[in-house]
Amino acid sequence: MNQTLLVELFTEELPPKALAKLGDAFSSAMVAGLKARDFLNDDFSAESFASPRRLAVSIKGVRAVSPDKAMREKVLPVTVALDKEGNPSAPLAKKLAAMGFPDVTLAQLERAVDGKAEAFFYSYTAPGSALAPALQTTLEEAVAKLPIPKVMSYQRHDGQTVHFVRPVHRLTALLDDQIIPLSLLGLQSDRITEGHRFLAPGQISLSNASVYADALREQGKVIAGFAERKERIRSALLEKAGDDLVLMPESLLDEVSALVEWPVVYACEFEQEFLSVPQECLILTMQTNQKYFALTDNNGKLRSRFLIVSNLETSTPEHIIGGNERVVRPRLSDAKFFFEQDKKKTLESRLPQLASVVYHNKLGTQAERTERVRQLAGKIATSLNADVALAERAALLAKTDLLTDMVGEFPELQGIMGAYYARHDGEHEEVAAAAAEHYQPRFAGDALPATTTGTIVALADKLETLVGIWGIGLQPTGDRDPFALRRHALGILRMLLEKRLPLSLNTLLDQTVALFAGNAQFSDSRTDILNFLYDRLRGQLRERGFAQNEVEAVVAQTPDQLADLNERLEAVKVFAGLPEAEALAAANKRITNILKKSDITPGDVNTALLTEAAEIALAQAVERIRPDVDAAFAGSDFTQALKAMAAIRPEVDQFFADVMVNAEDPALRLNRLSLLASLHRMLNQVADISKLAA
Repeated sequence: MNQTLLVELFTEELPPKALAKLGDAFSSAMVAGLKARDFLNDDFSAESFASPRRLAVSIKGVRAVSPDKAMREKVLPVTVALDKEGNPSAPLAKKLAAMGFPDVTLAQLERAVDGKAEAFFYSYTAPGSALAPALQTTLEEAVAKLPIPKVMSYQRHDGQTVHFVRPVHRLTALLDDQIIPLSLLGLQSDRITEGHRFLAPGQISLSNASVYADALREQGKVIAGFAERKERIRSALLEKAGDDLVLMPESLLDEVSALVEWPVVYACEFEQEFLSVPQECLILTMQTNQKYFALTDNNGKLRSRFLIVSNLETSTPEHIIGGNERVVRPRLSDAKFFFEQDKKKTLESRLPQLASVVYHNKLGTQAERTERVRQLAGKIATSLNADVALAERAALLAKTDLLTDMVGEFPELQGIMGAYYARHDGEHEEVAAAAAEHYQPRFAGDALPATTTGTIVALADKLETLVGIWGIGLQPTGDRDPFALRRHALGILRMLLEKRLPLSLNTLLDQTVALFAGNAQFSDSRTDILNFLYDRLRGQLRERGFAQNEVEAVVAQTPDQLADLNERLEAVKVFAGLPEAEALAAANKRITNILKKSDITPGDVNTALLTEAAEIALAQAVERIRPDVDAAFAGSDFTQALKAMAAIRPEVDQFFADVMVNAEDPALRLNRLSLLASLHRMLNQVADISKLAA
């Protein structure tokens, strides 16, 4: 029978940032518990509900009684169940009685092998059980597993002390139109829920579990589904924005959806004078402090109009609008004050203050860190033939906005405000841009720095952090990475890869390690950091769609520069699809193993010592294709280089079929190893193709 179950906890206002997670966890745990106890049909479906004052789940396809179940239980080993004459023993009778089967005879038991001995088993059909006890246990388990950020203790009217995320006032449990008797947190279940605190106060009696969402919407002015409420807010914001663009980050939409049960969007305004403040400041204060949605024109310029999501629907919203406009005004005034005050001091004049800010007690102050980044930025600029003076100036000023009032109030604006203040100070545009760009990329998928100077300072800043923090023993361990070194490593790799920068990884690490010379608490960890970078590189390349063996073929060579890595990978991908690829990869793997085991160092091939027809043919084939391979490689046409090598497959196969590499004659053995070494170097110019072998 396809019955619908509803379970709801009606509470005081739940923590908004945890609401979505609490709703999903409650629903998932209820479904998992009932499924494990065999109370759900195969075609069941579940819907999660989470609003500021309720957690609920509705499940269609619930059984009132679980199905009968075939059981087979071990009773006793044969040696214990039978006495010396082979008759049923007293322990057997006692065991059967304890199992609830006192009348079962020996003839009804199954004798079967159990491990190394024999035992008696009893098979029977266990009747199904009623839903209520199983649901009680499932509910208790679900509540115990909730990811509650902070448990609250409160006392009920009967004096009972209860522990939950917020006080719970009602427990609703229905199977179709029948109440399921449950108890939880001092409450007994019924069919009553409640609507909106102000728009529809009072009780709502649910006639059936299936009417839950509709009854709340129509009678209670509550949209119980979190996702439905969020999409209603999104649609209302877009409609109210009109021709403007509404800034609605998902995190803000989630938080606002957790604050209202009946969302209504109203438009408000602030004074035009505030638009003289950098719009990032205004947007951040509206979003962070007030949960408002800013509007921009189609060019991204902030409007003085903004949108609010209210929990009250009224035909006369003037008081709501006016109240919110009054609330936001002091916040915007503070931002304007901070901005005007900060502009009175140049970024350069703030440099001495960096000496008073501790970066890390083992790595010195922000002033010392800034000097390291400045030196490294200059070296990177030199390697790229970029403007060294601009790079060093940008690195010098990059962290000074940390000392401003605006960034002190809104740390999220670090870098952004630095760019504004640098422009106000008359700094070069690349220096100003680098103040913001050197934090990029901040996260996976974030934009890379757009300017050369910004890229250089971003590299220097991330390298200094990675090498410095690692060098004092605070490298990532397991899931712990408090200094975000994985993110810094990925940022470095993305810039080198995507901007095709002709920079040596080893040189960059050498230059960075040198900055910490004289620091007794710093340990040189270049090898570990390089391996860490290559591990991150493997993951990054796999995310771009390359197969694991293709990635390994390139990364196994520990490439020092990453500028041409994508071309190498594309070439390997093409090569892997050639009919000759598998055999050549296997041959290359065999050559690698032979050379590793050799106790002599191969040299140049002596053609006079080539005696076997197969080795002569291989040597001639290597020399025949070498010019084409070298020319393609020199022109970075890695695909053509690998295709040219594919032509040598017949000679390679014949060589291994006919020639004994480890000949007894030392001169012949050395010459054959030298021939293989020459072939090996050519085959592995682009990538280690042995990694393609199965």
